[in-house]
Amino acid sequence: MTLSLAVLNDLDRIRFGEALGRIFEHSPWIPIAAYVARPFHSVGELHAAMVNVVAQSGPEKQLALLQAHPMLAKRVELTEASKTEQGGMGLDRLETAEAEMFDTLNGEYQARFGFPFIIAVRGQRDRAAILAALKARLGNSPDMERAVALAEVGKITRFRLDDLVGS
Repeated sequence: MTLSLAVLNDLDRIRFGEALGRIFEHSPWIPIAAYVARPFHSVGELHAAMVNVVAQSGPEKQLALLQAHPMLAKRVELTEASKTEQGGMGLDRLETAEAEMFDTLNGEYQARFGFPFIIAVRGQRDRAAILAALKARLGNSPDMERAVALAEVGKITRFRLDDLVGS
């Protein structure tokens, strides 16, 4: 189901939040906070307003947003969007050795940074590229990695928003 910007701009705050609540993983507070910036004249403008909410939300809310994301390649309860994104890259069908590599690196990453490794899966060429990024990003400082993870959330949410909102 797609929505138009005109329909979104006409919704009350609660319905606006419900319509866009799945864009940011388990974080409907973000579109609800962006509601005040209506009317939106483009998907880019809507996305920028929501990303700005995240940027202005402070470290605690940003960390909660990052922690709301699932670990890649884990057989856990996923939102429909995450299931589609990870399934499209085959992260739900890994061979044993590859699954073990993801488990090990995901565990190291989680222990180092306090949130799961986040990458816009739809923007990657294959699983090897995702693993390479995971290995490389383990070397980032905590502050740098938080910024990179938030930027990846921005990419993920733009893909999701483009899927949801028709022109």
